[in-house]
This record gives sequence, C-alpha cells and structure tokens, in this order.
Amino acid sequence: MIPVPDDAAGEVPRAYVVKSNSIGLEESDVAVRRDIQRYVEKEKARHKWLKGGVVFIDVIPKSASGKILRRLLRDKAKAERQKSGAKL
Repeated sequence: MIPVPDDAAGEVPRAYVVKSNSIGLEESDVAVRRDIQRYVEKEKARHKWLKGGVVFIDVIPKSASGKILRRLLRDKAKAERQKSGAKL
C-alpha cells in the first residue's frame, strides 16, 4: 500500500495487487476489487481502508535484496494523476 493525495483527507491508502496468471481476472476485476475493499473494511481500522482504490499490476517492483520499491509505486501514481490532467 502507498499513500495517494486526496482533497478531503490529505492522503488515503491505495493497494497494488499482482494478478495471478492461472486465474483470469479480466472479466471479474470489479468484483475482486470490491471483495478486497470489503475485507479490509471488515478487518482493519478505518484509517487503513482503501479509499485510494485497488490497482492491479503485473509485478511489484523490488530491490535486489527483495524490499518493495514503494518510491516507484508512488511515482506511478503521480504519473497517473498528471496524465488525468489538472482539476479546475
């Protein structure tokens, strides 16, 4: 999970999930996202709820030692916001 900017809350969590090759998630992406969000809302505190959404990616970027490179995920989220354009 990484924080993404939000107008009302400042920052909200967003989850990045890797799709399994053995399961075709293309047709049920919406249902899987909803199930993940419901699970987190049931099991975690309110400030950890995935208000930023759930994003499916092919590979989680990791360093040579195996640590998740959250910086690259934050940069990806920033590029998505810039691509969507400025809000007026």
